[in-house]
Amino acid sequence: MDTRALKVFLSVADTLNFSRSGELLHLSVSAVSRTVQRLEDELGQPLLERDNRKVRLTGAGREFREYARQAVGEWHQLRRRLGSDTELAGEVSLYCSVTASYSVLAPILEAFRSAHPAVEIMMHTGDQADGISRVLDGQDDLAVSGRPAQLPGRLEFLPLLESPLQFCMPAADCAVREQVAAAESGGELDWRSIPLIVPERGVTKDMLDTFFRERGIRPRIYAQVAGHEAIVAMVSLGRGVGIAPRLVIESGGMAGSGTEMPVGEGVPPLTVGLCSLGQRLASPLVRSFWDVAGQTYGAAL
Repeated sequence: MDTRALKVFLSVADTLNFSRSGELLHLSVSAVSRTVQRLEDELGQPLLERDNRKVRLTGAGREFREYARQAVGEWHQLRRRLGSDTELAGEVSLYCSVTASYSVLAPILEAFRSAHPAVEIMMHTGDQADGISRVLDGQDDLAVSGRPAQLPGRLEFLPLLESPLQFCMPAADCAVREQVAAAESGGELDWRSIPLIVPERGVTKDMLDTFFRERGIRPRIYAQVAGHEAIVAMVSLGRGVGIAPRLVIESGGMAGSGTEMPVGEGVPPLTVGLCSLGQRLASPLVRSFWDVAGQTYGAAL
């Protein structure tokens, strides 16, 4: 079976860029384009929408992406069973925040590379709040995410560690620190007067909303921001008080940007883990990464 055409399509479906896929696959842009066109001709359906600015998957393209991933994975699995391919090989698509790439994934990637050197990791980074939706939509095999209160039925979640959610204020003297000090002098923080920087979506936002709702508090929201790293950056600029996992605040040079705020009984810790569709765990590639992650962290939570 020739899986090369399927791999070309999967690369384009991942990058949404013919030039980038050509570079990754060591093919010319025209060769990549011809391969996709040939698949479209055989299927009698457009897989991609192309214009001068961007490339997008069609509905048929999204469905074919799932077929292609499964077919390539099953082909490698069959070769191993028949003894013609003893080494695990292929691609695993992974999504995480920039912070998670080195604070959570680093030991997993090191162990996985040692065990399976022929497997290529396709890593995408962005707001951790998007991880679960990207897995559910089939854009990535795996994602590092906080655990939501309710897991979607199709989703499997492997807890790796817990990180306290920490309110923080600017470390340098500024108007925000003065506001916090004035509020604390009254014995209890008045969240109606303190400018608060919060996530615009995701697990942390849900937990923060619950925290305030249970206390009957309507906080003064200064900004809603995509990504914990951006929240910490805005806090360091003196724009307000923020909330983020401690591992974000203490990683990657963020330490010293903010000062932890005593708020009594705070928000529960964030459970950080790996998520994947249950059906994707049938892939030997995805299952192997999942198992290595569990072994690396002990899957103790």
